[in-house]
Amino acid sequence: MFDTLIAGLVHGNAYALVAVGLSLIFGVTHVANFAHGSVFAVGSMAGWWFLAELGLPLWAAVLAVLAVTGLLGLLINVLAVRPLAKSPPIAALLATVAVSLVIDNLSQLVFGPRVRPFPPALPTNDLQLGGLRIGTSDVVMFAITIAVMAGLAAYLKFGRSGRAIRATAQDPDAALQMGIPVARIQHLAFVIASALGGLAGVFVGMYTSNVSPTSGTAAGLTAFVAATLGGLGSMVGAVLGGFLLGVVEAFGISLWGDGVRDLITFGVLLLVLIVRPGGLLGKVPAIANEPMTGTFLSGGREIRLRWWITLPVLGLAVALPQLVDRYTITVAATVAVYAIIAASMTLVSGSAGQITIGQAGPIAIGAYTSAILTTITGWSYWPALLASGLLAAVVAGALTGPAWRLRGHYVAIATLGVGSVAVAVIRNWESLTRGAYGIRGIPAPVLFGEKLNSAIEFYLLSLALLVLTLVVVTRVRASHLGTVLAAVGADEVAARSSGVRIRDYKALAYAVSAFFAGIGGSLLAVQYTYIEPSVFNLPMSLLALTIIVLGGLYSPVGAVLGALVLVGVPELLRLAPDVRILGYGVVLLLVIRFRPQGLWVRTA
Repeated sequence: MFDTLIAGLVHGNAYALVAVGLSLIFGVTHVANFAHGSVFAVGSMAGWWFLAELGLPLWAAVLAVLAVTGLLGLLINVLAVRPLAKSPPIAALLATVAVSLVIDNLSQLVFGPRVRPFPPALPTNDLQLGGLRIGTSDVVMFAITIAVMAGLAAYLKFGRSGRAIRATAQDPDAALQMGIPVARIQHLAFVIASALGGLAGVFVGMYTSNVSPTSGTAAGLTAFVAATLGGLGSMVGAVLGGFLLGVVEAFGISLWGDGVRDLITFGVLLLVLIVRPGGLLGKVPAIANEPMTGTFLSGGREIRLRWWITLPVLGLAVALPQLVDRYTITVAATVAVYAIIAASMTLVSGSAGQITIGQAGPIAIGAYTSAILTTITGWSYWPALLASGLLAAVVAGALTGPAWRLRGHYVAIATLGVGSVAVAVIRNWESLTRGAYGIRGIPAPVLFGEKLNSAIEFYLLSLALLVLTLVVVTRVRASHLGTVLAAVGADEVAARSSGVRIRDYKALAYAVSAFFAGIGGSLLAVQYTYIEPSVFNLPMSLLALTIIVLGGLYSPVGAVLGALVLVGVPELLRLAPDVRILGYGVVLLLVIRFRPQGLWVRTA
């Protein structure tokens, strides 16, 4: 048990060092910086390059990494966060998500995707503590974490600019009136936090003995959970949360194996958001006002298609198999599936005004439900398709139910936790889902005794379900329910004052969205014929979100346009995955910055 505790403290030390920077940025800007993990990855790769390629001593490499990542943090604030200072926090959150995609994939293009051994600048296995061997690098990292916490505390209490950071965190408007240069103070906070993230990248790379440009997502999400556990905005809370999460993980892994790591991490995130959203040492909640999506992603009216335009477009879609080759039809079917997923999201992210970033969870539930029912229990595809949507709606709704009492991006973060927990359960429930091995041989649907196993038949099936989805979503938006959802998204305070049960209507909108996500997952399972948990990852959720932001959060037809641009065009051009995801990030950032209402919207 003592060895497990020590191992947990060693892991938690790494989490704490990254989480401190996240909490600092959140405290000053009230922005959940999802690009912080990417800065961590850049720090680890830069440390490898300075040590292994240039042969610099450790102290010089650390200084160089601090400079590189500090500058990167400044650029993130200047280009992505600061221009959205007058927008609700959800805008900046989405911008940092976009920046994360850009940085991660640029790093892969520069360094290559392969894992590299990190140079042993300090011994990593030279000390004995109980039955566990640790290294001098672990002791140094622990000392750095304590020094960083103490140094930041002293700087924020006694330093002139440190006191300005505290004043800005408490009330930016009042700080500005008192003569504090708020913009420069926020720049400084990003520089300090990002430099700390880069420093963590070096020492975590030394601890794990290898580094990769793709390591930022996992590190950033884990550190975010640690910061949330301790209390976003609290430096001491970030360190406490990091150590506590590390210990909980270590004991969980010792009991059930390494496969439960994600389940523990994101289970802790959901538990904290439900029980104590301000964390152990934070305030509940840190944001008092609802960052209304409607306020940010509006400024126009949806462009409505007339029937005399809709019918020819639909006719062209039906006739498409006669006009193009088989590969294009396969791409068109994928576009239709993602359009189904995205169009339903307009109810919750558009009408109800609540961004969700964990849609991969309901998609995975739908895909696995369909695959299990058709391959193991022998169900026909059609009842399995319906069951996929229903189970996705029920499970996603049940997991997020308690979180709807929260506001703004706390709910968005909760949906991320739900998606990650769902995929983690699928990965660990090996007796049913076959775990990491996945499910093979998923059969094609059978209609009137004929298998729909050709690309054309699957495309027509996806197209029919897309049309049905658009009709249902459009009818919901035009109904009394749609009017209430629009009222919730436009002004939550006024809606609540009118007696609208905000939580219930947001939960209902999310459940409907999850139902169609489950339908989309079922279609993807049939198209792929093989599924495994890693398919349903964070980039899938971000792709669905980017599609509706591009097309317009209020426009189901815009979701089709967004899917065509972001799924169809890259597939037809056969772009490499890293280039494609880099493009998603650039598009998302540009749309948020310059046309937040989306493309399929008439400017007011």
